Amino acid sequence: MTQKIAVLAGDGIGPEIVAEAVKVLNALQKDGLDITLEEGLIGGAAYDATGTPLPAETLTLAKESDAILLGAVGGYKWESLDISVRPEKGLLGIRSELGLFANLRPALLYPQLAEASTLKADVVAGLDLMIVRELTGGIYFGQPRGIRTLENGEKQGFNTLVYSESEIERIACVAFETAQQRNKRVCSVDKANVLESTELWRNTMERISKDYPDVELSHMYVDNAAMQLVRAPKQFDVMVTTNMFGDILSDCASMLTGSIGMLPSASLDANRKGMYEPIHGSAPDIAGQNIANPLATILSAAMMLRYTLNQPTMADRVEQAVSVVLDKGLRTADIFSAGMTKVSTAEMGDAVVAAL
Repeated sequence: MTQKIAVLAGDGIGPEIVAEAVKVLNALQKDGLDITLEEGLIGGAAYDATGTPLPAETLTLAKESDAILLGAVGGYKWESLDISVRPEKGLLGIRSELGLFANLRPALLYPQLAEASTLKADVVAGLDLMIVRELTGGIYFGQPRGIRTLENGEKQGFNTLVYSESEIERIACVAFETAQQRNKRVCSVDKANVLESTELWRNTMERISKDYPDVELSHMYVDNAAMQLVRAPKQFDVMVTTNMFGDILSDCASMLTGSIGMLPSASLDANRKGMYEPIHGSAPDIAGQNIANPLATILSAAMMLRYTLNQPTMADRVEQAVSVVLDKGLRTADIFSAGMTKVSTAEMGDAVVAAL
């Protein structure tokens, strides 16, 4: 049966990097991948065209599709807008409306890029960890929130960090089940010593762990986890954490791999329908220059093939093609080093297609 993919390129470098992932999917169509692609607007581009960062037509398209391929949203152009219509609200809205509560962010170091990491090669060589981030709860969605004026005339910003047991339970199950397919270790990251919401997080993780006796559970405060990621990252197998902590730690982990331009992600609902996107932003400073790294987006398409489209063999082929391209010494500017061949965004996409 033909599966429908919503393609939401977004802002900044989004259209450039998504175009290269689409090249890869088109190449796989010739090998029997039965999909259709339909484009939609999101983020700043959607606001410019419709006055909202998440038009009803885009939300309908996303709901009717089997998976979503996303580029990036946001940029300097829209920073002065009211927060209710900023491009990021389109991204948060689609996550919430589709119930995409589980964010999988692998940090895998390709051996060809060990020297591109800002850490010593022996610290990161062989790195392969998965960060499981809760995506639709926590301080990004908690109410009440806003900016108010106090009696003395001073302004005060406030946000609410809140988690229910059911929200924690379902992300815990994703983390433990992911670990069962890996090295059977989960490190839950919280701040239970000072935040009651994450005290509940820790207690719930302990309770759910009893259903997964084959998986070892450990706990770590988020400040220590940040330090350990750059001190000894290979100690981790699966990390599971809250929305905000996961946002920060996964970006930290990206630099272990040489560039944030190398990290894909999957955001899944309870039935494994997903939205797939690189973890980096829209990089408006380099937009339109054909120099952005499309590999994270191409690898996000590989995750889509594996997790939602049930095409693990094709996913393997895409990941192997990326490895072949890196073996040939082809590098975009963010991972370039002496002795390598610098290529453009489009040339990197073409090289991955050729390697297929």
